[in-house]
Amino acid sequence: MKLSNGFWQTYKEHPSDATIASHQLMIRAGLIHKSQAGLYNFLPFGLRAVQKVEKIIREEINKIGAMEIAMSVVTPGELWHESGRWDAMEGLMLKAKDRAGRDICLSPTNEEAVVDIFRKTVKSYKQLPVSLYQINMKFRDEIRPRFGLMRAREFIMKDAYSFHENWESLDLVYADFYKAYSNIFDRMGLNFIVVEADAGAMGAGKNKTHEFQVLAKSGEDKVIICEECDYAANIEKAVTLREPLEFNNSDKAIELVETPNMGTIEEVSNFLKIKQHQSLKSLAYAGITEDKEEVFLVLMLGDDELNEIKLKNHVGHEHIKPLTDNEMMGEGFVKGQLGPYELGREVRVIFDSAIPLDAGFTTGANKKDFHYMNFVPRRDLKGEIEVAKLRLSRAGDICKIGDKEGPVVEISGIEVGHIFQLGDKYTKALDAKVLDRNGKTIHPLMGCYGIGVTRIVAAAIEQHHDENGIIWPLAIAPFHIHFTAIAKSAEIKNICDEIYEEINGEFEVLYDDRAKLGPGFKFKDADLLGLPIRVVLGERDYKGDGLLEITIRKTGETTKVSKEDLIPTLRKLLKELS
Repeated sequence: MKLSNGFWQTYKEHPSDATIASHQLMIRAGLIHKSQAGLYNFLPFGLRAVQKVEKIIREEINKIGAMEIAMSVVTPGELWHESGRWDAMEGLMLKAKDRAGRDICLSPTNEEAVVDIFRKTVKSYKQLPVSLYQINMKFRDEIRPRFGLMRAREFIMKDAYSFHENWESLDLVYADFYKAYSNIFDRMGLNFIVVEADAGAMGAGKNKTHEFQVLAKSGEDKVIICEECDYAANIEKAVTLREPLEFNNSDKAIELVETPNMGTIEEVSNFLKIKQHQSLKSLAYAGITEDKEEVFLVLMLGDDELNEIKLKNHVGHEHIKPLTDNEMMGEGFVKGQLGPYELGREVRVIFDSAIPLDAGFTTGANKKDFHYMNFVPRRDLKGEIEVAKLRLSRAGDICKIGDKEGPVVEISGIEVGHIFQLGDKYTKALDAKVLDRNGKTIHPLMGCYGIGVTRIVAAAIEQHHDENGIIWPLAIAPFHIHFTAIAKSAEIKNICDEIYEEINGEFEVLYDDRAKLGPGFKFKDADLLGLPIRVVLGERDYKGDGLLEITIRKTGETTKVSKEDLIPTLRKLLKELS
């Protein structure tokens, strides 16, 4: 493509609302255009990158036998009412009514829609397994859309769904998608890891689910990795152990002590000259379902943080939330002095499994400016104690799998793919049935497999850039070669045009033939766009030695070749980069 005929504009300054590299560079390099917060238009070069991503995805997903469909972006509300998710999706779903007064929405996901297609088509186990996928637009009305394509409201996603008679079949197809996803990200030249994940609102809780995380310092997700084994998990899913800790003796009697104007673990621990993990942190939460609200008290070691995902999964509520100050007052709780001993009312109390129940701790006394010392949970509480794994894993924890034990580290990642085993959650909700091989009616099992297409483009840039601009992996670069002409005379311009015609027949070439721009401007644009290979024909050098300059964007390595050797050299370099 010739830039003199192209639609492309670059910018020197970062957008004021762009805080991460991909957002800044995609705007500056003319790949996307902001329409509104969280809404972006794809410009020609950005769209080419997206199409490259889609092509790789289609090739690998087609290989495992999935068939492509295209579901409507607007879906009927009746399907969401049927599944019970019309209200559960809360504000993420953009809802409306059509002229007949029927509920409709912009699809944030398509489980309901694909199950509706399935239940009206498939009637027997003989038609299973079935794998369907689409590459389509989604809309989620994020409260705080930010980071450009990383957390946009409208985005392109590949979502696939499989249907099965039994778990053996689901496991096989799940493994196929796992392998296909690994191939996809390998082909795109991304440094990624696969981690155990939590299925959240999409899954059935205990079934297999994995995330594919592109490693990047700017990643919002935190991943826990063991240095001694292959264990890797999203921090929300990770289960690790605390390092060995020293706790207080449990043989002392419980003692009420005054802690004036102290409401934090740090303040109380410093005042009583104890370590923070020798105190208990008490957190008041409410669990919410359609028909009830339950208040419970969560106990953590003083220097641990609560993993709300683990808590939500444990208590089994659709939603959980920490109590506000006013709600705590209404429950008779004293903020900053909350504790499980002599609470004054019946409340569900849950201890994190990292707390040794026979050790002595400092805890709130449920009385302003007072705490208890030497509180021993098993000794001082009546009845059976509820224990669950609730703490948020962190660097320095211990991973113990079988005989292997080692410390874990925390790294940042960007989730670009997520695969789930959904079980019969949605086929039951929408009453999709088939006859099994024994003639019995069953609700088929489902798998769900998502890839963030537009997010991949942003993630690739987060992982591959420098201070000058983007450094595209070859497989998803808008073009492979950036050919720059530095020519004033008609003779040299004609030579540049001839070279472009020759190489453009074999390679994907962006030809910067803009006559009114100087070399410095062209070179900055080339670095900003970051195509894998840059070829420069400078009039002065070409007249002197007849050579063109080739530069590898990733390494900065430069070589000079003759016009005759240009195509063989480009073939060799592109093969090395692929």
